[in-house]
Amino acid sequence: MRVALVGNQNSGKTSLFNCLTGSNQKVGNWPGVTIDRKEGVIKGTETILVDLPGIYSLSPYTSEEEVSRKYILEENPDVIINIVDATSLERSLYLTTQLLELDCQVILALNMCDILEKKGISIDEKELSKNLHMSVVKISALKNMGIQELINLLKSEEILDNKHQKIYEDPIEKAIEKISSQLNDLKHKRFISVKLLERDPLLKDKETENIRHDITECEQAYQLDMEQIIANQRYLYIDKVKQTCLTKTPVPESGTDK
Repeated sequence: MRVALVGNQNSGKTSLFNCLTGSNQKVGNWPGVTIDRKEGVIKGTETILVDLPGIYSLSPYTSEEEVSRKYILEENPDVIINIVDATSLERSLYLTTQLLELDCQVILALNMCDILEKKGISIDEKELSKNLHMSVVKISALKNMGIQELINLLKSEEILDNKHQKIYEDPIEKAIEKISSQLNDLKHKRFISVKLLERDPLLKDKETENIRHDITECEQAYQLDMEQIIANQRYLYIDKVKQTCLTKTPVPESGTDK
């Protein structure tokens, strides 16, 4: 089995990679770019873990994002571990909503859970799992907490299948369905359809006359940049999810804070 480790920069991705693989790792460069490629074998298994560059989205704005997206779309890992900073859930889940549009099992690793209480934050991981329809594990890569639970989940057959939650308004969802139906036997149809609506330059070769018509029709309905519209609707969805699973209570200021 091949697993990809995906997350924002400074989310604890390197620490988690080291926790999962120990010394069973090798470092090189991705083909054509001077960006580290790290691979290792997860402890106690034969599972290959590939550490993808730290990214904030799967849009092709940086070489890191291009590398990560190309690997996911072309290499088709069996599972994606999406590590997120649990203390900054709203910002972190933006990438998650994109990963959930792929035809791949995704596990959400809520990192830094050891400091949630200090910040007055409580996350109900069962409610979060139910809303996103994905497996969620609380961890602390720094303190090695929850790591064995994550490994056990990978070894089991209990990872929730991605159900492609409908998170956009009806006109966009209908446009996604119409475009998807024209992508024949391609994998990751929902992801590609959303990216086509966003006028993703790396997917121009997937456009046909009919698909271009569907994209233009959707653009005319909104009279705004579709990439901005889709981003706004992602954040609205994230906000709804956050309200169901996250509570915050005021924490007295420490002497250092004052």
